Amino acid sequence: MTTKSIRNFYINEEQSIYLLSHHDAKKHRQWLNICKKQLGMLGYKDVELVGSGAFGFVFAGVAADGNHWVFKFSRITLAQSVRDRLEDEAFMLSQIHNPMVPKFYGFERIKKQGILMMARAKGEDLEKISLKRGRFKAHEVVALGLKLRNVLVDLREHKNGMSPQPIVHGDIKPSNIVWDSLSESFSLVDWGSSVYAQQDAYGQPVASNIMDLMSSDISQTNARMGDVYFIGDEQMSGAKSSPRFDEQGVASTLYALASAQSCRFGAQVIPASSLGLPKEFAAVIDGMLSKDKLTRDKAGDYFIRNMPTIAKAFLPELPELKRKANIPFWLSDKNEKPDTVVYSSRKQFLRRADQNQQLRDVNDAQLDRYYKEFLFDTGDTEKAFLASISRLAKYPVVGGLSFHWKEEQLFVESSLILHDDRLSRAFTDAVNATVMLAQGISQKGLFKCCLFDARQTIQLERDATGAFIFDKLPSLAFDVVDLKASEVTRPHSYFEDGKDPDEQLQLPKQIIQCVFELNQIHHTGCIIFESLENRLKIHHYYRLLDASKELQFKTLLDRIMQYAMSIEDVGVAGFMKLPYKNTREFSLCEKQKESYYPRNPKDILNSEATKSSV
Repeated sequence: MTTKSIRNFYINEEQSIYLLSHHDAKKHRQWLNICKKQLGMLGYKDVELVGSGAFGFVFAGVAADGNHWVFKFSRITLAQSVRDRLEDEAFMLSQIHNPMVPKFYGFERIKKQGILMMARAKGEDLEKISLKRGRFKAHEVVALGLKLRNVLVDLREHKNGMSPQPIVHGDIKPSNIVWDSLSESFSLVDWGSSVYAQQDAYGQPVASNIMDLMSSDISQTNARMGDVYFIGDEQMSGAKSSPRFDEQGVASTLYALASAQSCRFGAQVIPASSLGLPKEFAAVIDGMLSKDKLTRDKAGDYFIRNMPTIAKAFLPELPELKRKANIPFWLSDKNEKPDTVVYSSRKQFLRRADQNQQLRDVNDAQLDRYYKEFLFDTGDTEKAFLASISRLAKYPVVGGLSFHWKEEQLFVESSLILHDDRLSRAFTDAVNATVMLAQGISQKGLFKCCLFDARQTIQLERDATGAFIFDKLPSLAFDVVDLKASEVTRPHSYFEDGKDPDEQLQLPKQIIQCVFELNQIHHTGCIIFESLENRLKIHHYYRLLDASKELQFKTLLDRIMQYAMSIEDVGVAGFMKLPYKNTREFSLCEKQKESYYPRNPKDILNSEATKSSV
């Protein structure tokens, strides 16, 4: 086989361990067990992995005195300059004394491994809560807005002795805010991007004394890159650090929670003014997310100054109409949940552009999401749409989607099966946000994605000659659901769409023939061949819709596996099959219409009370 390099097609934000090679997965588990064992030897109990990110892993444990602590490990595979940032984070955290910030305990360096120890924030992060609940209610978003405003004020008023020395968190987002429902308290975590502000909110230089100002290199920024899904334009472009950075993070966080998204980029199509928030509050959030800096700064000042007053508004929880998904999805009665991964045609969908390279000395797969996939000249709405697809994959769901933009219409084909009915409402919000964002895209073209269960991925390693190693050839699993013939329209597959430029793998002709034959049987699903130099990964999800064809269907899948053993090329290729043609049709819509929290909610509550008493 000729030496080639290919990139994994899935966004490596939290790569499923089921997609790692056996060797890599074993190494990963061993490393985690070593960390847990070492912490256990130090006397900590109930040690568990609670998170991982671009720069490290986070464990939690309980000390002998009953206190709960968090241990943050830097990735030893990163460059030394990047690993040193954990010590910087420890120092910045030690400077902050705020009830909404976990207490710093200590920092240690064991050989190359840096370890930061701090108090564990009680509760669950808001991104996870958002995925479970969907859109946050108006009173919840406003209450969070006040708490975050108070933290921003505290960071701005931080002093070094008698001199002002504002601190910038630099990475405020839902997953960095932990909510404890018992005490109704928030904690702002992950201070890895925090720095001392170089400028105040009005662009004036900040220094603890005149000598610092004269000796510092005022032309260089000390700002660090936060999550590009949530940071503002100034921080993204490498401007000098300022409290404005955190205003942007707060606005992005409040917007994302109110709209059931995982980024800030959808604000042009789904503005805060359309989310049922109080009118004044929505206007402030939209202003803070404006593309115009003057508007942003004015809105930020208004937020800091008036949020205590805005939060005093009477915002009772109103009865909700049952929300309907804009495109249908089905619920599975299976107990085992899939470990969902999304495969999409995003490379074809996006217009790439050369940007200033960030963190060139970092060679780590986790950074792909932050510093490569989103640093290009693509419209915000397109970015938000892709982020919404990634959010769908955070649910236990399998299936596929196709979005086809024509003139003034959007055609959507879908087959989505959710494996947890408790998440129906939240998933409905995520699906609807995806559709609304798609309506805001005007470029003509096609986007397709399939969501599969990584647990079902078949992996076959090659020997030195390139031949596959196995005792028994694995088979492709599938579900059987018998639908009436009248419920299924004519067969179709993305085989009809022509060659996808993202799919470089040349498949044996026999596999293509089997796909032709499969296409005549009513079913839905996908199969993706990811051929690497040392192994082949076959990702798949199939659902047969005609039980009378079960034997024929299985025979074809077995033949595909047999022919796959002759794959020698390196690359990715796949097919997706949806059961219905043009499931839904939508008009394009640049901006969703205004929808505010009612000025007099008592009228609605009284009306509902009257109805219930009749």
